[in-house]
Amino acid sequence: MSTDIDTGIEGTGPGYRVWALPGIPEVRPGDDLVKLIAAAATAGGLPGLADGDVLLVTSKIVSKAEGRIVEATDREEAIDRETVRVVARRGALRIVQNRQGLIMAAAGVDASNTPYGTVLLLPEDPDASARALRAGLRTALGVDVGVVISDTFGRPWRAGLTDVAIGAAGVRVLDDLRGGTDAYGNPLSATVVATADELAAAGDLVKGKAAALPVAVVRGLPHVMTRPAATDPDSADGTDDVGARALVRDGADDMFRLGTSEAVREAVTLRRTVREFTDDPVDGGAVRRAVAAALTAPAPHHTTPWRFVLLESPEARTRLLDAMRDAWAADLRADGFSEESVARRLRRGDVLRNAPYLAVPCLVADGAHAYPDARRAAAEREMFVVANGAGIQNFLVALAGERLGSAWVSSTMFCRNVVREVLELPGDWDPMGAVAIGRPAAPPRERPVRDGADFIEVR
Repeated sequence: MSTDIDTGIEGTGPGYRVWALPGIPEVRPGDDLVKLIAAAATAGGLPGLADGDVLLVTSKIVSKAEGRIVEATDREEAIDRETVRVVARRGALRIVQNRQGLIMAAAGVDASNTPYGTVLLLPEDPDASARALRAGLRTALGVDVGVVISDTFGRPWRAGLTDVAIGAAGVRVLDDLRGGTDAYGNPLSATVVATADELAAAGDLVKGKAAALPVAVVRGLPHVMTRPAATDPDSADGTDDVGARALVRDGADDMFRLGTSEAVREAVTLRRTVREFTDDPVDGGAVRRAVAAALTAPAPHHTTPWRFVLLESPEARTRLLDAMRDAWAADLRADGFSEESVARRLRRGDVLRNAPYLAVPCLVADGAHAYPDARRAAAEREMFVVANGAGIQNFLVALAGERLGSAWVSSTMFCRNVVREVLELPGDWDPMGAVAIGRPAAPPRERPVRDGADFIEVR
């Protein structure tokens, strides 16, 4: 295998050179990586290291030098300890978020190239490890180099593996081109290049996976460096030297945070009753997608007993809620409640009035079987009611998946005729409550975890 790639062709424009450093021995806990790399870089016949070079270091030797080898008769147990969150699972394979914030298979726990009965963990802080290597080489060789610590990742939607950066120092890990223009003058609004990952992949072309060449050097790309390092080797390596941590998307920006089954469970967990909303407008498209999810619920006789009335205008919401308030007040007065008590109970409806969007789910029992006796007729009705509840649950979960809060309130069921009249609904549409929808004004309060065993009987 060639260990040297030169992309430049004389007279044709810019290029770069990348080569592997031979001669690095098997690394053991406590070894001085700076000394090992410096010796390999200055061995006879090699070009050495120069200012502006980028050193590409396989994470495995960093982990070994830092003593990240642990005894583990069961690799799965080690993965459990390093896992913060399961992203997706298929059989024994787990894609997880690990303690370093990286999302990868098996939390980066490696059982290869390490003694039997042990596993190798990723460096505790890969960015700190990169900074230490950079500072050490500056002291040992008097050169200002960038350092990228890489590990092997699989990728969604793409077959095969590639090296990516998990630690960096002295390198612009992201090249933000937003605000510029392309060759045709078109504005660039979304282009942020993962420079550190591109460097890691370039190094892997000459290091290989089984060639015992854990370190490579890239020369000829000075634009990827941050500003020169500070004189003090312990100080920050430039104001824009943010490290590879900046490559990890946070939860708010990650559109693919979970695998399929995990996403379903997470969405169900996220479905919480929200009673206070911001004034932010609600995307009607998101609500319509939630309606589509509602229609996947089971229903008797292959029917579709769900209808959703979407109150998108403030006028429609006010008109309905005023009419419902008057009907409820009349009922309360007829029950003998005082005016003070009536007013207090009416305030409970504020969750609907303060929401920027309302939906009124309705039951339409098209296709219901007609039975001559009350017992079977009641059971038939209950089947449709249960199906309607299943559809509304789908609706609420889908809203949570759209990051919308909701509160399902039963009030329309107590004045169905009023609701039908105000909304001009057919007589066979039965309102099944109302759903307040909006952006939550605050994070939901913690609620106790319910043990499923408390709700199960086995026969």
